[in-house]
Amino acid sequence: MPVYRHDTWNTLRGAAVEIRKNGTTIRTGLVEDVMPDSSALWIAAHGLTGRVLIEAAEGHEVWVEPKQLKGTRAYRMTWSALHPDPAGTGVKAPPTDGCATTSVQQ
Repeated sequence: MPVYRHDTWNTLRGAAVEIRKNGTTIRTGLVEDVMPDSSALWIAAHGLTGRVLIEAAEGHEVWVEPKQLKGTRAYRMTWSALHPDPAGTGVKAPPTDGCATTSVQQ
């Protein structure tokens, strides 16, 4: 599967990434932490390779491979999640915009 450049680094905590500089892959690993302004991120230590700080200002690029997330990070925003059934009747009104609904898997 192809990889894509991802410039919003602050959304990548816990993601597997590829770090490139000048078109060359210099590191791969899991993002351990990120700066809120996407200026830097930390790649977690793995084996004998220590934790490393990656900074956007130094010309680094982050590339990711899209994949289906699992567990608590596998959240899909659906109409039923946006419009819960507060009465607990199990009956929800259909959307007024004509979109189909899907249920949220727990």
